[in-house]
Amino acid sequence: MADFDSPVTGKSYPDHPSAETPRARGDKITGDRYWSKDFAEREWEKMWKRIWHLGGRESQIEEAGDFIVHNFKHESIIMVRQKDGSIKAFFNVCLHRGNQLVTAPEGGVVSHFTCPYHGWKWNMDGALDWVQDEEDFPQGSPCGKLRLKELRCETWAGFIFWSFDRDAPPLQEYLAPIPELLANRDLHNHTRVVWRTLRVKTNWKFASDNFNEAYHIPAVHPQFMPMIDDHYANTLFEMYPSGHNRMIEKLQPSSRAPDAANVKPLWAEVLREWDIDPELYEGRAQDARVALQQARRQLGPKRGFHYFEKMLDDELTDQIHHTCFPNLTMTGTPEGLHIFRTEPDAEDPNWSTFDYWYLVPPIEGASEVATLYGMRPYEEAGHETGSFDNYRTEIAQGDFLSQDLSLAETQQRGLHSMAFEDAYLAAQETRVRRFHEVLNDYLEGRR
Repeated sequence: MADFDSPVTGKSYPDHPSAETPRARGDKITGDRYWSKDFAEREWEKMWKRIWHLGGRESQIEEAGDFIVHNFKHESIIMVRQKDGSIKAFFNVCLHRGNQLVTAPEGGVVSHFTCPYHGWKWNMDGALDWVQDEEDFPQGSPCGKLRLKELRCETWAGFIFWSFDRDAPPLQEYLAPIPELLANRDLHNHTRVVWRTLRVKTNWKFASDNFNEAYHIPAVHPQFMPMIDDHYANTLFEMYPSGHNRMIEKLQPSSRAPDAANVKPLWAEVLREWDIDPELYEGRAQDARVALQQARRQLGPKRGFHYFEKMLDDELTDQIHHTCFPNLTMTGTPEGLHIFRTEPDAEDPNWSTFDYWYLVPPIEGASEVATLYGMRPYEEAGHETGSFDNYRTEIAQGDFLSQDLSLAETQQRGLHSMAFEDAYLAAQETRVRRFHEVLNDYLEGRR
C-alpha cells in the first residue's frame, strides 16, 4: 500500500514553513518564577492581560441565551450565544454596584441576565434594559447608557477563546501555525468525553515545562516505553515564531530500551487490535509502526473511523504534542485530542488549576470510547472537579497525569530551595527554556 503523504510538503506528518529547530538565548530559569507573588503579578499585568484564553467549547452553548462562565484569577467571564448565532464575552459583573451577575458555571437565559442584588436586567447582547425606579437617578436613567463590559471573543475548531486585550491579534494569527497543523482533524466535530479540573499544589508553569519535553518519560512513565519512542534521536522537536512549539513522538518501542527489537505485551496488544500478527515483527518491533499505519489506513473506514481518510500516515500512529504559549497543550493521537490547560491561582502562585479534556472524533456505531478513566459514554461529558489529593485513576497501565502531577508537587517544594539557581538542560529540553524566554519577552516588553 502506498504511503499517504502531504501533497504540499511530501512529508508524512503536517508541516509548516515557519518551523525551526528549537534554540534558546540562555535566559536563566530561577526558582522564584514559580513562587514569587511579585513575579506572578508581573505575569498578570504583562502577559495574562494580553493573550487569548481558552474559555470552552461551542457545543456547551448551542441555543441563544446559553452561557458558560470562565473564572480566571479574580476575574469572571461570561460567554453567551447570541440570537444571530454569534458568541459574545462579557465581564461577569453588574455595573451598578459590582455584584456578579451569575454564579452558575453554565446555564441559559431567555432574554436577560438579572442581577440578584437589585434586579437590574442586562440583555444577552450587553445592553441594560431595565432598572428599578428608573426615574430616581439624578444623572439620568442608566438604561440606554450602560452596557456590560465586553471582551474580544473568537472561535476556532469548536473552541471559544476570549481576551482582555482589545488590541490582541486575531485569534487565528495568535495561534498560528497550530490551526494549520491540526487541520486534518476536523476538531469542530469532536465530542468532549472527559472534562476534569483539579486543584494542584504547584505553579501553573509546571505543565508548560512538562509537556515541552519527553526527557522525563523513562523515569516517570516507564509503562509507555514498550510502545512510545521517547528517544530524542527519533523525536521531532520544533518551535515557531509565535512562541508555540511541537514535539512528535513515534508510536513504536522506545529506542533507548536494550531490547527495543522485542515485541512487548502492550505493543503486541495494539498490533493485534488491527489484525497484525506480533510474531511477524519479533526481533524488529519498530518496523510494525509502518504496518500499523497501513492497517489503520485500510481497515479504519470499515470499522467506522472514517476520519482516518483525512490523516497523513504519521497522524495514524504518533503522538503529536502542540504546546501553545502560555498554558495550553493539544496532543493529537489517532484516537482523539488530549487538551491540557493550567491556570494560576487567584492569590497563591504555589497553587494552580489543571484542566484535562479528551475529545474524540465521530466514530460510526460507537456508543462508548476508551479513555484514561476506562470506557466512557460517547457523549458530551459533565464537569468533574476536585483536588489532586483525592484524584484516582482507573486504567491498568497507570495514569500519566497522576504521575506528572505527583512530580509537580515535589518539584514545587524543591524550587523554593536556595540551591536551585538555574535549570541545567539537555538539548532535547530546549523548548522548556524557549517557553520561559517567550514569557520573559512579554514581561520585558519585547512582545
